[in-house]
Amino acid sequence: MKVSLLSIVLLGLSLVSFSQTPVLSGTIRDAENKQPLSGATVKMVRGKDSVTVVSDKTGTFEFNNLVDTGRYDLVISFLGYELTKREIVWDNVTKKLDDIAVNREAKTLGGVTVVSTPPLTKQKADTTEISASQLKVNPDANSEDLIKKAPGITVENGVVKVGGEQVRKVTVDGRDFFGDDATATLRNLPAEIVDKIQVFDRMSDQAQFTGVDDGSAAKSINIVTKPSMRNGQFGRFFAGYGTDNHYLAGGNMSYFKKNTRVSIVALTNDVNQQNFAEVDLLGVTSSGGGGGFGGGNFRAQGGGRQGGGGFGGGAGGGNFGGGGGGFLVGQQSGISKTNAIGINFNDKWGKNLDVSGSYFYNNRKTENSEKIAREYFPIGDTTQFYDQDAASESNNYNHRANFRLDWKLDSFNSILITPSVSIQDYNSNSLTKGLMFTDEGDTLSQTLNANRAQRTGVNFNNNILYRHSFRKRGRTFSANFNTGVNNQDGESYTDAYSLYYKGPFIVKDTTRQFNDQVTKGHQLSGSLNYTEPIGKKGAVIEVHYNPSYNFNDSKKKAYSFENATEKYSELDTSLSNVFENTYLTQKGGVSYRKGDRTKQISFGFDIQSATLKSDQQYPYVTNVQRTFTNFLPNLQFNLPLSKKESIRLFYRASTNPPSVNQLQDVINNTNPLLITTGNPDLDQSFAHRIGGRYQFTDTKKSQSLFVNFFGSLTDNYVATATYTATKDSVLTPSVILHKGSQLTKPINMDGQRNFNVFITYAQPLKFIKTNVSLNTGFVANRTPGLINNVEGVTTSYNYNQTQIINISLILLQQSLIS
Repeated sequence: MKVSLLSIVLLGLSLVSFSQTPVLSGTIRDAENKQPLSGATVKMVRGKDSVTVVSDKTGTFEFNNLVDTGRYDLVISFLGYELTKREIVWDNVTKKLDDIAVNREAKTLGGVTVVSTPPLTKQKADTTEISASQLKVNPDANSEDLIKKAPGITVENGVVKVGGEQVRKVTVDGRDFFGDDATATLRNLPAEIVDKIQVFDRMSDQAQFTGVDDGSAAKSINIVTKPSMRNGQFGRFFAGYGTDNHYLAGGNMSYFKKNTRVSIVALTNDVNQQNFAEVDLLGVTSSGGGGGFGGGNFRAQGGGRQGGGGFGGGAGGGNFGGGGGGFLVGQQSGISKTNAIGINFNDKWGKNLDVSGSYFYNNRKTENSEKIAREYFPIGDTTQFYDQDAASESNNYNHRANFRLDWKLDSFNSILITPSVSIQDYNSNSLTKGLMFTDEGDTLSQTLNANRAQRTGVNFNNNILYRHSFRKRGRTFSANFNTGVNNQDGESYTDAYSLYYKGPFIVKDTTRQFNDQVTKGHQLSGSLNYTEPIGKKGAVIEVHYNPSYNFNDSKKKAYSFENATEKYSELDTSLSNVFENTYLTQKGGVSYRKGDRTKQISFGFDIQSATLKSDQQYPYVTNVQRTFTNFLPNLQFNLPLSKKESIRLFYRASTNPPSVNQLQDVINNTNPLLITTGNPDLDQSFAHRIGGRYQFTDTKKSQSLFVNFFGSLTDNYVATATYTATKDSVLTPSVILHKGSQLTKPINMDGQRNFNVFITYAQPLKFIKTNVSLNTGFVANRTPGLINNVEGVTTSYNYNQTQIINISLILLQQSLIS
């Protein structure tokens, strides 16, 4: 597989031997301050035909597909600027135009110049653009404070959402800023430098090149900075000290000069402030810090093309989520002390090489306490309850580094390389008290558990994308190759003292156990894509092939404490396990797309063959292998209903394999009252996803209405089966499930459903200079489960309503003066 992929890439590289296409280029600048304008729309118009490009972050545009010679109208449009036209004579020879200066829009009345006020929101094709000047914040506000006042954007526990959908990436002037960490970007970027906020669905780099959505689109935000702030230095520093010796200090400093941008951020405090998302390779950050090991946490995905989770996204295609992105979590519960420092770098080396990189380190010490009260379904005439008190301390160290190199070899070929590495070191101590009792007040069992753990994780990911454009417009070839490594190593100690009440008798049980677990994961995946234009109306056919190979190896050794030697030296074979899991997919398909960014329809299908293989080598040998063949259709269309309204709908099918932790048949008795185990007989799940978006934007009245909805139906969903022991049951020679205790394991069940809708309405109240935004959300979940062999369903509904009233600072000043 590796050889064939490499051969095709080398074949693609050899295609550059023919002559280069003539290029017409130029740079667009603000007529007043001479700053380049990024994102301007540039058209070459001839009769009824036109070719459109967009200026890059340096204000530069290029046309490399002008076939006919003769006279063209060069038309430049940009929000807040006058429409600019130039007549160009194209003679099919490479030409660089002089810099083109465009003037800002203005209206002159009796010698007074009135600069037009930009609307709060504006729709540009598939991008919603919000004017930062219409959002009022304090002078020391950061970008997160700013976007929270924008219609449709919310921040929940450090997680940014647009229309109820999580934002996966935030860029600054189209450039990466601290990799995929949206929190670090927004909380460390001053609001005063922001000119516009652009919200859109960002496709993968390969999909952006081919123009065909591969289902990996993720909600993204691009921060457009003010032209005056793109050259210079700015920063913010703060410090505070209060009662009980609490402290807070930090700051950020940025240096911007043309294409070079360097930013440094730092933070230290003991008041739960966290200006970043945290890497959670081990799957432990959101827990209380107790417990035994989680398993693989490899999070390999299958099915609906690569990536996923965004608008139209499938359940992924085997990618790790480069840069640790798939492992980033928001701010967690508990009382935390935080130390963090990071640096971000962007530059352009020469005309054809864009580079960016970042490094981030953080240390978080957390104290957490929780109380749990559960009521279980009745067993016969008896209802059982479980109460738990837990306290934990944890210390988490994270390092992560991202790099991006985009090399334009010539007018036809480019290579994009994006390596990343994340390292996590975690240790914890916890104490848990558990009590199981009946509705009649009879105590069934109680336990006191002390756990301590130390774990490390290393995640490396590298993606190489080769892109080739042919002379014929719309004909492209691209090859993507991804490698990943995810290794985890650690140990844990459990000391549990339990009492089981059996009539007049009390059975005492003591567990002293040491666990040593190593999990290693490797992934290889690729994607070959070819697009061919058909007809004369912008239609494109895409053919693709996507192989993916995931391998996980998990070894767990459990040792019991021997009083004679006072060492953990006795191997407990019933709690030890050596397990391997592989998931191989071969997927190919065809897609058809017609239209442009504003009006488009696309549909296609994939045929996927997947093999899921599980091999247990210890304590006994078992082999389970399953092969699946799936038909995965997809459909998406964007339709403008009017100049103010548009609608977008999608459907996509995808698959998702179980994790190695769910497959591994090994008992976890960290809490003797709540024992868990895996299930090697699990199958992959199959999901249907639908979604849609309605948008109404009236720029003259600054009114906007957004309606987003998403739904999914999953069969073979990995649900939880819970069994409550009605009598003492022997699970293994060393593990007894006592009466009243519970055993849980994953199983496949049909009928998992999810539906959510998010509505935003924004309206300015000009007579009091106020912007009002109303956000309404509704989420419904239906999750199947099995309790004592009886099928059950958990249904949850969540409603939320927020109102944002953004009052002009000028109005407040006038009120105070009067």
